[in-house]
Amino acid sequence: MNRLRQTILYLIIATGTLMIIVSLLSLIYDVQFWFIKALDFPRVQVLVVLLICLSLFAVLNKRWTLMPYLFLAGLVASIVLQARFILPYTPLANKAVESADPLSINQEKAFSLLIANVWIKNKRVEALLDIVNESDPDVVLVLETNKWWINQLAVLQKQFPHSVKYPLDNTYGIALYSKLPLENTEIKFLNQDKVPSIHTTVKLLDGSSFMLHAVHPVPPKPSEHPDNVGEKEVALLKVGKMVAQRELPTVVAGDLNDVAWSKTSRLFGTSSRLGDVRVGRGLYNSFDATSLIFRWPLDHVYVSQEFKVLELDRKSAFGSDHFPIFVKLYLHE
Repeated sequence: MNRLRQTILYLIIATGTLMIIVSLLSLIYDVQFWFIKALDFPRVQVLVVLLICLSLFAVLNKRWTLMPYLFLAGLVASIVLQARFILPYTPLANKAVESADPLSINQEKAFSLLIANVWIKNKRVEALLDIVNESDPDVVLVLETNKWWINQLAVLQKQFPHSVKYPLDNTYGIALYSKLPLENTEIKFLNQDKVPSIHTTVKLLDGSSFMLHAVHPVPPKPSEHPDNVGEKEVALLKVGKMVAQRELPTVVAGDLNDVAWSKTSRLFGTSSRLGDVRVGRGLYNSFDATSLIFRWPLDHVYVSQEFKVLELDRKSAFGSDHFPIFVKLYLHE
């Protein structure tokens, strides 16, 4: 029994030490080394492992000398560090974007948005269409669309008469379908000539308008598709500068290929002065839908101060590696 306890204790020390090192390395922000940047993603998972190590070590360790206390201190410090990043994305934190009472609003100043990264390999179109019909959004943003997906989604044109489509085979195709009129629409290439983004004015039923930036910046990791390895992550920050000069209420939405608590996301929030609808509500992990353990929030909605949140939801899986994200917003001005 003592030998088993000792073996488990060694495993806890080894695992805990590794998690402490991971926690420290995750503070380094250097896109030259994408694998260090990747440590920003599994903060929830690392936190859970740290808590397990702390609990088991406190119970199983029988000799409390200097080294066990130092190990315990390292675990506690790492737990505090990881929790500091995650806590804002729980109901324990204050909401960055206020909630609206659905019974006391002008419905003509409200709209809903569904974000769906379809995964270019996925062929389950009917499953996505079922989600669209069930959610009944006013605007649908579809990512990773190639020509096959655009052809399959042609049935949406009756329900969503206004659309913008830019299909590509490199996983960065993008399409926007809207029941609401779109004006002054532009397709821009913020950092790479094969990665489009959509920028358009959306007109609500009461006649008021807001600016929608639909984006899908590339991740800083090696890929057969466009990537940001060795480059500064400027695409999202360029949008932040555009938003900072805004004249209309603004929404930025899409698969940002980055977690909400990353340095880039935080810099974007600061430069754009937009609020993350997740803050104070929950993680709403949207990727990876194919994994039960390794999931994190990659699909985001940021809004200016003129908006309030009526609803935020993660929809069911439909064959993609992303869950769709649904949000209903109210333009209160």
